[in-house]
Amino acid sequence: EGTDVLAGLEMGGIPLATAISLETGLEACFVRKKAKEYGTCKFAEGNAVEGRTLCIVEDVITTGGQVILSAEDLRNAGAKVEHVLCVIDREAGGTERLADAGLSLHPLFTMSELKAAT
Repeated sequence: EGTDVLAGLEMGGIPLATAISLETGLEACFVRKKAKEYGTCKFAEGNAVEGRTLCIVEDVITTGGQVILSAEDLRNAGAKVEHVLCVIDREAGGTERLADAGLSLHPLFTMSELKAAT
């Protein structure tokens, strides 16, 4: 709720953000680990991010390092980023590191839940 744009991180988050966008009607953009050095030279492709509220979408969170870097890039581009949606939280310190960076993690599953189910 309150999200304007889904920000799918390269590579695993892009198909997830696309699927969620198709299901919900929310706009999506695709975030590279680093800006292209040719063409548009952007790190975020798709819908504009400036002045908009984004939810980062990723497949797996381990330490959260790449998400933190991408959130910083998006914030520097004028986006409001506070939430991260992932499929699996590996419970390897990512939740805490993301919280320290002002990001709230919303995993569909944790590694503990997956292990308990097997």
